[in-house]
Amino acid sequence: MQGLTMDDYPLTLTTVARRAEQFHGAREIISRRPDQSIHRTTYSDVLHRARRLAGALADLGVGDGDYVATLMWNQAEHLECYFAIPGMGAVLHTLNPRLHPDELGYIVNHAQDKVIVVDETLLPILAGFSAARQFEHVIVVTHDEPAPEGMLRYEDVVASSEPIRWPEVDERQAAASCYTSGTTGRPKGVVYSHRAALLHALGASLPDALGISSRDTVLPVVPMFHANAWGIPYAAALSGAGIVFPGQHLDAVNVLDLLADERVTMTAGVPTVWMAMLAALDAESQRWDLGRLHTLIVGGAAVPPAVIKGFDAHGLRVLHAWGMTETSPLGSVCHVPSHLEGAEESAVDAYRARQGAAVPLVEIRAKDDEGVEVPWDDTTMGELEVRGPWVASGYHGGEGADKFTADGWFQTGDVVTINAYGCLKIWDRSKDLVKSGGEWISSVDLENLLMAHPAVAEAAVIAMPDEKWGERPLGVIAFVDGRTATDEELREHLSTDFAKWQLPTKFEIVEAIPRTATGKWKKTDLRAQFVPGGVPTAPGGSAA
Repeated sequence: MQGLTMDDYPLTLTTVARRAEQFHGAREIISRRPDQSIHRTTYSDVLHRARRLAGALADLGVGDGDYVATLMWNQAEHLECYFAIPGMGAVLHTLNPRLHPDELGYIVNHAQDKVIVVDETLLPILAGFSAARQFEHVIVVTHDEPAPEGMLRYEDVVASSEPIRWPEVDERQAAASCYTSGTTGRPKGVVYSHRAALLHALGASLPDALGISSRDTVLPVVPMFHANAWGIPYAAALSGAGIVFPGQHLDAVNVLDLLADERVTMTAGVPTVWMAMLAALDAESQRWDLGRLHTLIVGGAAVPPAVIKGFDAHGLRVLHAWGMTETSPLGSVCHVPSHLEGAEESAVDAYRARQGAAVPLVEIRAKDDEGVEVPWDDTTMGELEVRGPWVASGYHGGEGADKFTADGWFQTGDVVTINAYGCLKIWDRSKDLVKSGGEWISSVDLENLLMAHPAVAEAAVIAMPDEKWGERPLGVIAFVDGRTATDEELREHLSTDFAKWQLPTKFEIVEAIPRTATGKWKKTDLRAQFVPGGVPTAPGGSAA
């Protein structure tokens, strides 16, 4: 006998919308427009307009399960879409404008997007792939000009309908979809349910996760087209935090201006953003009052310890997090644990550079090449596997089934060690480890220490085939303007932490390290440029 006495309350994003409108309606939502002007609105206005937008989309023929694409920046209208589309039972499908037009064309066809909402500044991007997909309607966010011929103006669409009452949707119904960045093979679709998105918002708000609360004002530099801006918009709405959207202006000075002017308490982005911001702060630290800013959440790639210490010098705390599109994306957060309180500064610093412990409801394990689960001894390496209520169990269309185990775990491709307290240290992506003479070398650790050299702005390490050793590390360096260093000076710098056999055999100099559409180092391009024959290699020397 079940003996159920609890309400089977639906875990849906409409619950988040209703709560934000009822309890936090006066909280401000601030956006920087393309012309640099500041637009101010509130949760009450955003969600009222979202209910109008939902009604208008229904009038345009959008129904349950239909995909509605967005090609937009971090802006208030995008937040309206975040609630309107899943709230009416359709699927929010965010598109990354930094992808190649061929990839975007593939993605919109694969998802079968019915309607697209696009910011006017991104119409040239839409033109690059629109021939690949016949959208039933194109809705343009334009602030002064009419929409181009054959398209609908967003404001006219919103005004065309009365605000609807949110319909009942099933918590396991699809709410949103993001496609992986596809560094190898075609991008794959991850579809998030209402239940997963709500639980993720709750998890992100916990003190030992991101700790977003009603006392915060959050500026997500991470784009809303990248894993739902790490779930921050939904977590902020649930908790009642104010939101500041930077729009398309993501350079260090514009971000710092917003952080100071709008008294932001928490911000989030990838390491390349914070490296640029740190350089600006180092150059003009007195220009900005960041006294309210208590946390910089860094994810998407390992943050160099030198960057963490650099922000420490400005009284700013870096909080390291890890996740993937397939994990919605929050998987782990690196808060310094109680047992390290009062420990040596070097021990605390080393811990803060790790990827942290799994957040509640996310389970972790690691397995070696033989499929045997490795011990949590902080020494034995294995591929990280995860599962939980906001972790994917498959991809849209059934692709990539080999990434999921028979017992329901997602294989991340990250090579990790786990300490006795469950804290992760990611050594590398499995395809980026260098195996030299039968021993593994972490490209991430080499890169982080290289970027601590005063002459180095950016650094990436890839594997080069070697007849004697199988593979050897190659360092690719972008120097700080006006600075340089010899190969021997770079090796001497690395030798403080690495044995001689682990040091790069040679270095190549570039103006900038190529990046993926999500801001990570694009090592496929480096392999194509520097590996003989342009053939990428994977651990053990096999073709990747």
